[in-house]
Amino acid sequence: MHQIILKIAASKSQIASRSRGFTLTEVVMASALLIVAMVPILKGLTAAHIGTINIERKSRSLILAQAKLDDIKARSIYHYSSSFVEDNNSLEGSYLCNVADSAADPLRTITVSVGFDANGNGSLGSDEIDVTLSTQLARRWNSG
Repeated sequence: MHQIILKIAASKSQIASRSRGFTLTEVVMASALLIVAMVPILKGLTAAHIGTINIERKSRSLILAQAKLDDIKARSIYHYSSSFVEDNNSLEGSYLCNVADSAADPLRTITVSVGFDANGNGSLGSDEIDVTLSTQLARRWNSG
């Protein structure tokens, strides 16, 4: 019976002496593994954030382009012969809008391009256009 108590006491003292802390080698290895694991995680989070920003910009550009097209459609009822051409019209901060108008009669084509002015130069380059919408307008009635 005394031998069993001695063995239990001896194993408890071994466990107690081993649980005092980590060795320097263990700490260095754990830190190295953590750093190696964090690099791809941070790259993935950065890529996801950039993707989210692009989606938000395209969604906002689509909303603005549709609103501009609806405005032109409404104005065309009473002012069909007016030109709807716009170049680099500012919409809500850094979003810019270009409107092309074929001005043909009896059917004219209106094209609205909206994008985020990423470089801040005040003009919408072809690489900055997020959304392009087109529609055709017809004269609703004769004004004479």
